[in-house]
This record gives sequence, C-alpha cells and structure tokens, in this order.
Amino acid sequence: MDSIKLVWKDRQRILGMPLTFTIFALSEDRIFCEKGLLNTIQEEILLYRVLDISLRISLLQRICGVGSVIIKSSDQTTPVLELKNIKKPRQVKELIHQYVENMKKSSKMRVGEILDGINDEQQCFHE
Repeated sequence: MDSIKLVWKDRQRILGMPLTFTIFALSEDRIFCEKGLLNTIQEEILLYRVLDISLRISLLQRICGVGSVIIKSSDQTTPVLELKNIKKPRQVKELIHQYVENMKKSSKMRVGEILDGINDEQQCFHE
C-alpha cells in the first residue's frame, strides 16, 4: 500500500482509539484491508466488483464515535469485507460509493454485466 496513492486510510479502533494492527484503505480503484503485526495478510477488492455498501452503528460504537461499513462484492476470495470500528463511517461509506460509481462509469460496466458474471459462477457450482 506504500506505493499506491490512497484516498482514505484508517485503523480498526478499540473504544475509539487506533490500537489494532488492522488497516483499511481506499485508492481510486481498490479497497484494502491489511491485518497483522509480524505476519501480515492483505486483502483487496476491485471497486468495480462492489455490489452493495451498508452501514452499521451500534450503541457502543456511537458512544465511541465509530461505526462499521460492510462491503459486499463479487470477489471470489473476499465476498464480504467489514471496515469495522472506523471513524466517520457515514462519510467513508459515501466516499466509497462515489469511487465505486466512478470506477463503474469509467469501465463502462453495467449492473447486468456484474450479475451475469455471478449467475455464471453460481451455475458452475450447481453443475
């Protein structure tokens, strides 16, 4: 992630403080999640694969000033990515939405093309 131009970056928080080793980031074309201190795992989702973005803020999260953004995608390895306990979750959700829409427009992708790909994959599993 060091050489990639990031639009947004935050850590997963505990009681509103960035004490974890989980980092979330957004670039113009991907969403990243990096976990770990010594051994790290990095997951990424291409923005044109995002199918749905939702927001969840529990009472404790509201008290701590954080929330979670849940991203559902057509990605094989990461079908659901939860950006858990991040600051300003509403703004982050809208930012991701804007970049997803821009990526889909620039790629000239339609929702039907994405859903066709999912249906093709599901048919392979049922055969």
